[in-house]
Amino acid sequence: MRQFIAIAINAFMELVRQPVFLLLTTASAVFEIFLATPYYFAFGDEPKLVKNSVLAVMLLAGLFGAVLSASASLAREIRTGTALAVLSKPVGRAQFLLAKYAGLVMALTLMTYVNLVAALIASRMTFDAYGRTDFGALAIFAAGVIAAYAVGGFSNFFLRRPFVSDAFFALLVMITLAAFIIFQFTTQVQTMDVMAKVDWRLVPASVLILFALWILAALALACSTRLDMIPTLAICSALFLLGIMSDYLFGRRAEPVWQYDLQAEAASSRWSDSQKALLKQIVARYDNDQGQTSGTAWQSTVSAADKARLKEAGMGGSWWASVLYSAVPNWQLFWFADALATGKSTFHWGYVGKAFVYVVGYAGAALSVAVLLFGERELSG
Repeated sequence: MRQFIAIAINAFMELVRQPVFLLLTTASAVFEIFLATPYYFAFGDEPKLVKNSVLAVMLLAGLFGAVLSASASLAREIRTGTALAVLSKPVGRAQFLLAKYAGLVMALTLMTYVNLVAALIASRMTFDAYGRTDFGALAIFAAGVIAAYAVGGFSNFFLRRPFVSDAFFALLVMITLAAFIIFQFTTQVQTMDVMAKVDWRLVPASVLILFALWILAALALACSTRLDMIPTLAICSALFLLGIMSDYLFGRRAEPVWQYDLQAEAASSRWSDSQKALLKQIVARYDNDQGQTSGTAWQSTVSAADKARLKEAGMGGSWWASVLYSAVPNWQLFWFADALATGKSTFHWGYVGKAFVYVVGYAGAALSVAVLLFGERELSG
C-alpha cells in the first residue's frame, strides 16, 4: 500500500502542477459566474437556464480535464520512459495503473469542487428581468481568484515553490472563503421583492457529474495505454456523444416493444407494414377486451402468447442493441438538471447511491481493459 499511495500522490501532484489544469479549473469556474451576470429575458426561466448552463460547463470542463490529465499522467510517461523506470522497481503494472487512476480521481474531484462552489454562487446570483446583476458577489469572487494567484506568485517568488500547484490549492481555499462571505453577508434580489437563495440541490447533481467524470477518466486512461492525447480526446468525445444519445440509438431497440405504448408504436415509422399490422391487431384485441390501455401498462396486459408473436416478428428487442446499450456509458443517468427545474425541494440521495454502484461496475470494467492493454504494452526507455 505504501507504493500505491506514493504513486497516487505523485500522480496527483503532477496533475495539479500542470498549467493547463489550473487554467481549465479557473476558466470553467469564472465562466460559471459569468453566466449568472447578464440579462437573459427568458420569461422567468433565468434560474433554470443558469443552472443548466453551469452544470453543462462543469461536465465539459471535466471531460477535457479527464482526457488531458490521463494523457499527462500515463501516455506522456510511457513516451518519455518514466513509466519504465518506475516499473523496473518492485511495482506491478496493475498497481501502477490503478494508482495513476486514483491520482486522476483526486485531481478531478478537486476540480469539480471548485466548479461546484462556483455553481452555488451562480445559483445565488441569478436573477430574472426584474432583478439586477449582483456586482458585490461578483467583486468578492473576483477578489478570491486574484488572491489565489497572488498567493501562488508570492510563494514562487519568495519561497521558490511551484506556482501552479500553490495557486491551485490557494484557489480551493479562496473560492470557499468567497462563497462563505457571499452567502452570509450579501443579498441579491432575484425577482421584484423575492430574495435569491442558494440552490443546494446542485450538490448531489454535481456529485452525479463527478461520477460521470470518474467513468470518463477510466476510459481515457484505457485509451492512454496505447494512444496519445489527440486520439484519446477523439475517442472519449465520440463515446461521450454516443452515451448522450444511447437511449435513442440503442435503448428502444434493446427492449421489447410491449414495454412501450403499443398504440404509439403502431404508428411509428421504425416498423414495417407487417409489423404495424400485427401491432394494430393486438391493440384492437386488448382494447376490445379490457378497455383503453396506454403507456407502459401493455407490459402486464399482453399475454405470453402475443409476446411470443411479437418476438417472432422481430419486435422482442435486438441483441446487438442490448450489447451496445450496455457497453456505451449512459450519461443521461448522471444528468439531473431537469429535476432541478421542477422546483422540488428534495433530492433523493438513494439515486446517487445507485449511480455510484453503476460507476463502480463500469469504471471497474474499463480499468480491467486498461490493465489488459497496459500489460501487453511494450515499454521502451
